[in-house]
Amino acid sequence: MATMATANPSQFRVDSIRSSTFFNAGRCQLSARCTAAASLRRPVVRPLRVNATQLRLTSLCHISAPLRIKESGSQERSYVMVKPDGVQRGHVGEIISRFERKGFQLIGLKLFKTPKELAEEHYGELKEKPFYGKLVDYIISGPVVCIALEGPGVVASARKLIGATNPLNAEPGTIRGDLGIEVGRNVVHGSDSPENGLRELGLWFDQDELIEWEQHMTPWLKE
Repeated sequence: MATMATANPSQFRVDSIRSSTFFNAGRCQLSARCTAAASLRRPVVRPLRVNATQLRLTSLCHISAPLRIKESGSQERSYVMVKPDGVQRGHVGEIISRFERKGFQLIGLKLFKTPKELAEEHYGELKEKPFYGKLVDYIISGPVVCIALEGPGVVASARKLIGATNPLNAEPGTIRGDLGIEVGRNVVHGSDSPENGLRELGLWFDQDELIEWEQHMTPWLKE
């Protein structure tokens, strides 16, 4: 009869420790290989999730946003003034609306009582004329409405809308042609050159009274 071999408990413990040590060593080596491989791998970037509703709204906003028009070299500024007769007769709204309907941008507007010194400086080029004193006295006799306009060719175009100095010679459809009879009551003043436009705006408006703003109808006025 064969004799069964008796296992020593301490031998089991040694074998178990050896097995465990070998397994742990292998696991450590495997972990080290995985770590090294991971370090060589490119980082995974999670895809950006976009809400479909937000995407639609963003697209609509881009479609409806007004086009930005770069100002051309012909962009000008002009000073227009409704004289005391135009204010007294209640034509302020109609006069302003004519320039707005044309498409010029309003960048300054105020009701103003003119000091004599300002009137004299404004009409300084006419100082040698016999009507100079009468003209100054008239402009300071009542409130005026100061208007600052901006747009391509605004100076020449505004002069056409205003009409000839003598209302009797002004074409029908112009401000003076429709609303005036005499030179001394010709309703409105307008700058006669781009240089005078800037000079007169500097006389009648402080810098902080001229407002820079975006006119949203611009894409429908200019290419």
